[in-house]
Amino acid sequence: MQRKMRVLFVCFANVDRSPTAEEMFKGRPDLDVTSAGISAVGGRQLTGDLVGWADKIFVMEAEQADYVEALVPGARAKTIVLDIPDIYRRNHPKLRALLEERVTPYLP
Repeated sequence: MQRKMRVLFVCFANVDRSPTAEEMFKGRPDLDVTSAGISAVGGRQLTGDLVGWADKIFVMEAEQADYVEALVPGARAKTIVLDIPDIYRRNHPKLRALLEERVTPYLP
């Protein structure tokens, strides 16, 4: 059996955008999914171990890609910027639609 693709979603505080993405894609049998934030405030904080674990890292904004790269040099190669601003609450229908549209093309 082939190993599941490990997917990490990153936003600022791991409160709205990345947890929404985690919930949306976690049920897929071909994926291992988690989420984190770059801030110490909020939910799970991003670590080098999480970056190393992930096959693909989806960040909501370009500044988060810079943070990932600073944390683990070379990680930008597996990082995709989704360009989803921090204006949506958790599970907002527009947020969910943007995530579906922008993440799905990169998944198996």
